[in-house]
Amino acid sequence: MASRPEARVPVIGLSGVTGAGKSGWAARLAEELPIEVVSVDSAQVYRGMDIGTAKPERALRERVPHHLIDICDPAQNYSAGQFVSDCVTLVEAIRARGRLPVLVGGTMLYWRALLAGIAQLPRGSPALRAVIDERARTLGWPALHAELATLDPHAAARINANDPQRIQRALEVCYLTGQPLSQLQRNSARAIAGPLLRWALVPADRAALHRRLAARLDQMLAHGFLEEVAQLHRRGDLTAQHPSMRAVGYRQLWAHLDGQLSLGEARERALAATRQLAKRQLTWLRADAEIGWIDPHASGAYERWLQELHRELAGSWPPEARAW
Repeated sequence: MASRPEARVPVIGLSGVTGAGKSGWAARLAEELPIEVVSVDSAQVYRGMDIGTAKPERALRERVPHHLIDICDPAQNYSAGQFVSDCVTLVEAIRARGRLPVLVGGTMLYWRALLAGIAQLPRGSPALRAVIDERARTLGWPALHAELATLDPHAAARINANDPQRIQRALEVCYLTGQPLSQLQRNSARAIAGPLLRWALVPADRAALHRRLAARLDQMLAHGFLEEVAQLHRRGDLTAQHPSMRAVGYRQLWAHLDGQLSLGEARERALAATRQLAKRQLTWLRADAEIGWIDPHASGAYERWLQELHRELAGSWPPEARAW
């Protein structure tokens, strides 16, 4: 291992749509190679959010090191910038241990931050945010989104007109720096040094994917998802506005517990939101020309990927590190 610089150790990236089986593939890979997993999931960082985030089973996490899972209380915020900082530190530590870092997850904001880098952005200004919030109460967030479209068309195109948190931040950056957020982001660099080998699990049969997503949601509910959200609801220090409670499934069940939806309505809305998430992930993946697509349900898909991975690693992964 000492004969090669640590930065040459490749990083394996496994993204894809929700429900495609990314964690399962990582578990199988751990039987073949000395890996450690870094979660690329904005909801799995929160403690007490296990069922609805489909966290890997604890037994697997005890057998194979997993990072960036259960690191925050749901009342805390965890940003893409913090993720990049933590991820880069972990990747270097895993490389130093002579193991392969494997990044697994489908939070595309985190992937974008890793690949494009994090721009040097100003700290949030509570006073300015209060002004923006007051204008939103008067004019509505769609009007402020229209203003953002004038100041920063590229950012506005990525941000939904009903996403107040991201509209507020984009406007804040424009006001504080005099520059569009999208321009500052374009000027940043990739965070991870060295080879980054990336694949995405994307089922070819969309109808079958939708059926699997529905079955998975029903299984989550059968295994206590509603009670998991109820425990968080009973804490008293969380609201529907916390980023953790805006996660798919949690947001809809929270509304049920607040008396706004029946359980059946919450389930249907959660399923619709899950399908929309998969659609957004697909849109992002289609724009990424450097990522390899795999249909995880095709016959022999995992075995072909493993062969391809071994070919990619040949020459860059030290043979002596394979004996573990």
